[in-house]
Amino acid sequence: MNITTPLTKDKIKTLKAGDNVTISGVIYTGRDAAHKRMCEALNRGEELPFDIDGQIIYYVGPCPCREDEVIGSCGPTTSGRMDAYAPELIKRGLMGMIGKGLRKPSVVDAMVKYGCVYFGAIGGAGALLAQHVKKSEVIAYDDLGTEAIRRLEVEDFPVTVIIDAEGNNLYETGREKFAK
Repeated sequence: MNITTPLTKDKIKTLKAGDNVTISGVIYTGRDAAHKRMCEALNRGEELPFDIDGQIIYYVGPCPCREDEVIGSCGPTTSGRMDAYAPELIKRGLMGMIGKGLRKPSVVDAMVKYGCVYFGAIGGAGALLAQHVKKSEVIAYDDLGTEAIRRLEVEDFPVTVIIDAEGNNLYETGREKFAK
């Protein structure tokens, strides 16, 4: 299934844990330092560097690119590092996150309450994932280097729905299926 950003409530209702999806459109990058700054800005009553409503944040700090590349290798980072900040951003309209690894119950609760999907990207496949990025530009927090917020234009970016908006979790159902 291919989805195009921005996401909507109707789109995310169709996504189920275990679905293989490709994403086309705009996604944003951010890791823990950028997430911390965004939440601090919100606490001060300031605007975020981009309109977060319906957007996807990819937890990545891409490697430097060569002259002929749009972006360097861009594999996902461990999502748990953003768990302290994710519920606030989900509450503000974030509808998708891409990363790897488990999420805390507080994040899953926010996903179900406000409508959000957690996608998994394959760790170790950063060079392959970079081929799906057609444009990359730093839009905020340039001083963070590779952890700056980037606006990426992606085409057929491959992910798997790990946790859907109903709270179904592929990590749990996969273990249960394997145990049988």
